[in-house]
Amino acid sequence: MTKPLIVLVLACLSAAASLGGQPPAPGTPPQRTPFAPQLEVIVPIAPTAFKGDGKWHLVYELHLGNMNRSDCKITSIDVVAGDASKRTLATYAGARLDSALARPGLTVTDKAQLAPGTMGIVFIWATVDNANDVPATIRQRLILTVGTNLPDTVLTGPTRVGHGAVAIISPLRGDHWLAGNGPSFSSGHRRARIVIDGHAAIAQRFAIDWVRLHDNGKTFEGDSLDNKNYLAYGSDALAVADGIVVETKDSIPQNVPGETSRAVPITLETVAGNHIVLDIGNGHYALYAHLQPGSLRVKLSEHVRRGQVLGLVGNTGNSTEPHLHFHIMDAPSPLGAEGLPYALPSFTVVSHGWKQVQTGVSESHHDEMPLEDEVVNLP
Repeated sequence: MTKPLIVLVLACLSAAASLGGQPPAPGTPPQRTPFAPQLEVIVPIAPTAFKGDGKWHLVYELHLGNMNRSDCKITSIDVVAGDASKRTLATYAGARLDSALARPGLTVTDKAQLAPGTMGIVFIWATVDNANDVPATIRQRLILTVGTNLPDTVLTGPTRVGHGAVAIISPLRGDHWLAGNGPSFSSGHRRARIVIDGHAAIAQRFAIDWVRLHDNGKTFEGDSLDNKNYLAYGSDALAVADGIVVETKDSIPQNVPGETSRAVPITLETVAGNHIVLDIGNGHYALYAHLQPGSLRVKLSEHVRRGQVLGLVGNTGNSTEPHLHFHIMDAPSPLGAEGLPYALPSFTVVSHGWKQVQTGVSESHHDEMPLEDEVVNLP
């Protein structure tokens, strides 16, 4: 009796799998598949809540894999609290869903429609007003259609939300530092997913390109082709915590400022220019990129103290002008790790954007991360 039952169950499962959402015979009305749509939903890196611009943010990605034998059309995605409240924290539908979706390796007219065997990545950014609104877990509610079937709702299992961004001091000092390409929904750094040694990661998820502005909003005075005329040039790059130097590079010549001017071909070895990777403990690493040649003040395996000068801001590697590229990651690989959020003890926002620095604006922020294009004074 038991054996035939097992065979029967397997036969049903096999039949359901073979259907896979295939179009029904002509004239058959739409119906639901006997099993849930075969859409794999993975959160590769769980979010850690961090504070920015006075609010709290959850930043992570969804990897979607269509395991059906017909197209799977995603209509909407809700980020919901995993507790009994089931609060909706963010919704992606229509143009917003389209802007959040990427289809690696594919050029498609409708990014929300996944052909059989293909994948998509959804870049999620959810914001709540205060720390008490950050849920312990989150889930995703997806509305989707497989083939010509009726729309289905898929609710994913809970993902635990981390708390406590990496606490560091600022890597720079002084006023009028602009957080170029800083954390935001659409920042270029946010979506820089790169495969290293067979593993795809977003090391730059929360990276900032720090440039320094004059009062008129320009980053230089005089000849724009001379690195020394840029306000950021030669600034001290500081250890953000006690740590150990685990990687250095100091042999790359400087670029002439410009969109396409590079002193060397850009490869994995040269993309960060002259740089330092600092192990600051607890599995956290800090990257300082594009430093001046000959300016590094530390050596491999050296122990450094918080606030110590590591090198000088320059214009090397994949850089258009003098600036400091800085990010925190979970491994010592500048591009092969996962980027982590961090918090500075204090800074003052004095303006926004690449324009004349505003006067009379002064917003103090504590235990936060600067967001994209905020202009801040760093103690």
